[in-house]
Amino acid sequence: MAESEIEKFEAEREELNRLVLERAGKEMKRFFNVDAGVYRDGALPAKVKELLGLVSSLVLRCDDCVTHHLTRCNEEGVTDGELEEALAVGLVVGGSVTMPHLRRAFRVWDELKGEGRT
Repeated sequence: MAESEIEKFEAEREELNRLVLERAGKEMKRFFNVDAGVYRDGALPAKVKELLGLVSSLVLRCDDCVTHHLTRCNEEGVTDGELEEALAVGLVVGGSVTMPHLRRAFRVWDELKGEGRT
């Protein structure tokens, strides 16, 4: 079976993170730890935090970040309706310049669902 785009993305991200952390000093490693920790359950559940990360990534127009947060949203059980509302917020905040990233986000979400990962 051919490797999906999501699987390729995740493999590359894991490999590149390994490479960075191999070479990283204390400051970079601390940032990676903060990044990982901020999305854990707290006063806000991880699911909500991933939706917030998704919206922020859409507004900042970072396709890698959008893909990562979509994957995590899927793992956290985000529904199609929740995703659509969150992306609508991102569109309103980010404006029409986010449209190409919004289109790609829906394609990634469809791929995630097609893999039976929802």
